[in-house]
Amino acid sequence: MGDLVLNRVIARTERLPSRPASSPLSPQATADLAESFLAPPPAVGGDLKVLLERLDEAADCAVESAGPGHLAYIPGGGLFTAALAEFYNRATNRYGGVAAVAPALAALEESVIRWIATEVCGLPAGSGGLLTSGGSIATFSATVAARHDRLGEDIAPGTVYTTAFAHHSVAKAARLAGIRTAHIRLVPHTPDLRMDPDAAAAMIRADREAGLRPFLLVATAGTTHAGTIDPLPQLANLAGRENLWFHVDAAYGGFFRLTARGRDRLAGVEQADSITLDPHKTLFMPFGTGALVVRDVAALHAAHEGTGSYLQDIAGGNVPDSGHLGPELTHEIRGLRAWLPLHLHGTDAFRDALDEKLDLTEHVHTALSGIPDLEVPLYPDLSTVIFRIRPTDGSRAAVERADEASRRLLDRINAHRRFVLSTTEIDGRYTLRVCIVSHRTHLELITEAVEIIRAETARIASEQ
Repeated sequence: MGDLVLNRVIARTERLPSRPASSPLSPQATADLAESFLAPPPAVGGDLKVLLERLDEAADCAVESAGPGHLAYIPGGGLFTAALAEFYNRATNRYGGVAAVAPALAALEESVIRWIATEVCGLPAGSGGLLTSGGSIATFSATVAARHDRLGEDIAPGTVYTTAFAHHSVAKAARLAGIRTAHIRLVPHTPDLRMDPDAAAAMIRADREAGLRPFLLVATAGTTHAGTIDPLPQLANLAGRENLWFHVDAAYGGFFRLTARGRDRLAGVEQADSITLDPHKTLFMPFGTGALVVRDVAALHAAHEGTGSYLQDIAGGNVPDSGHLGPELTHEIRGLRAWLPLHLHGTDAFRDALDEKLDLTEHVHTALSGIPDLEVPLYPDLSTVIFRIRPTDGSRAAVERADEASRRLLDRINAHRRFVLSTTEIDGRYTLRVCIVSHRTHLELITEAVEIIRAETARIASEQ
């Protein structure tokens, strides 16, 4: 059975470069297939080969998020070597919530966390954290730690500061942590889509004067919308002056600090109290691999500690229990899926791959900026390029026509099924995005993507 599954996965992986970037099924066929998978399990078992064929049908009915053409949202390609690590991990099935249950594997996971905290993010020795199912849980745990550390039990007047371009999980985490929606402040942004530190300072002062308790400032190191990076050093200084917990959402951008360009652009991350990162984005891990690292592990522990007497026989050790650092007690050893690829390939391989993504992004930006009918409003901080059809003039009617043309442009680009783009709204404008993150995306595909965008833009312009 293992050979059957492994050989099938190998064959799928080898076909990824030539696979379409989106599902070939019609909407009706998609609905019929999905309906067939709603059936309950049978009383009598079936044949593995037949079941794997059905699974292939289900996997093909999707955006090909593992392939090189997934340039939408912030893709996660998923390293094959991480999948092998996870197969080993799930088969051995070691418990990850309490270190003493599997001390060597807990130490393995802790080594990954320490590497992320100190080597990637630049936090001081003694910092730490935990691996999570993704950035949402990481941000939630950071918010709970900040609330506990700065507000104690008096959380009603607690106030959080972020921007309209922050990931939606930031506001969600604040609400889940008991912060009133009315106390989640959206700080104005500058024309280049970054948090305005002066506006943030003014809002904090005004809220203090109104009797509220500002306690958390959340900056973004790589927005989902456009990949922009907030002015981290200035915001860190502001948080320090105002005694706010400073959290950086680096779920997308954090691992670019492995490169020289990324370390320069992401300066200030090392001043954070806590940082969210997603290894399943820019460390190319499988989905379900997030991370939270913090400057003060004791603050994280104080906010999350709580177990029963049924664990009283388990002695502590030198590695913290991850079950005391976040909301989950029971979980697998998450570090193996990162540890094996990092040790097998070496960190230079990851650095080189990320440098390649930055190079490809600069290539896309230069190429699209040279198309007269396109508006490319920002130079990319990371690996996202935003663009849209240029209005014929500044009138509202012309802008609306351009937005409608941009919608048609997206449909025509994605209809090729060689790659998939997504969109966002930037200051009221419909805007297309190219986000280059997959380790399988290389110059050949990007050159083809640029030519398709160029050709479809010309066709749209001829219809105006």
